Amino acid sequence: MRVSVLGATGYAGAELLRILYGHPEAEVVHITSESHTGENIADLYPHLRGLYDLTLESMQDIERIGRDSDFVFIGLPHGHAMAVGQKLANLPVRIIDLGADYRFSDTKVYEEWYHVPHTHPNAPRCYGLAELYREDIKKAKIIGNAGCFTTASILALVPLAKKHLIDVNTIIVDAKSGVSGAGRKPKQGNHFPELYDNFKAYNVAHHRHTPEIEQAITDLSGEQTIINFTPHLVPMSRGILATCYATLREGVTAEQVDAAYTELYGQEHFIRLLGRDAYPETKYVRGSNFCDIAWHLDARTHRVIALSAIDNLVKGAAGQAVQNFNIACGFPEATGLDFTPIYP
Repeated sequence: MRVSVLGATGYAGAELLRILYGHPEAEVVHITSESHTGENIADLYPHLRGLYDLTLESMQDIERIGRDSDFVFIGLPHGHAMAVGQKLANLPVRIIDLGADYRFSDTKVYEEWYHVPHTHPNAPRCYGLAELYREDIKKAKIIGNAGCFTTASILALVPLAKKHLIDVNTIIVDAKSGVSGAGRKPKQGNHFPELYDNFKAYNVAHHRHTPEIEQAITDLSGEQTIINFTPHLVPMSRGILATCYATLREGVTAEQVDAAYTELYGQEHFIRLLGRDAYPETKYVRGSNFCDIAWHLDARTHRVIALSAIDNLVKGAAGQAVQNFNIACGFPEATGLDFTPIYP
């Protein structure tokens, strides 16, 4: 399959190139960057030296790129993918957007949280969380790749919500991310002296991944859901650990909770169930497409605490995009992704 990567100089774009290099069914034909047009990708990312000899192009002739491609991966900030989707609407090329433009079934929710008009509301799209939306992904023209915090949180919570073991309106998600989740563009808060030896919350009560988690839990449980979501920034480059709390419904047993996870994920290649009372760690999934999940029951408060760990750039971005690509193409799901975590 001939694939192109728009926004190849961001962290997610560069991670896509790393993964696609080892994919036996993918050939990268175009890469773009408006700020580095004309430069060689290996000069910007020396770890790709000897692997790619590709010059970054502009997106000005996006139709030509679309005609040359079977799939286009979009690694651009929110608000930019919609224009690409409209220009490629009449071409047979399919799109996987790593941004937020195509994640929401209700574009009014997108506009409320992202403060950008949605210019492609009727786009034929689906939500791209591979383990939960496979059938939709197989046939969708546009796949809105799930976000990083959302992937960790939704995967941890859905077994409980889908089996109606929890009150979905008591959910609290407390999640921590490495700084690469903020993107490659320098910001004062991500500057080494500011970040090192520090730990902080941000965007409390209004982080944009909140409605994305609510949308998936509502959809898969059939119950309207409102959550509290608080993200934190930790001084590491990669990784997300999500700690998710919810009140159990009356009469729910520990065995029912165990069974909910096993029934939904027991055969999943990329979800590793550590079981009750275990502790996922970001180091054990670093550089991989795995999501490690465990859960604890607090009899005193009658709450369940679900924990999940992912690499935000792989399972939370580029790896999930390639997993969605594999599903859409009918390839084995682990194609190009079956590599071990990097340890230590």
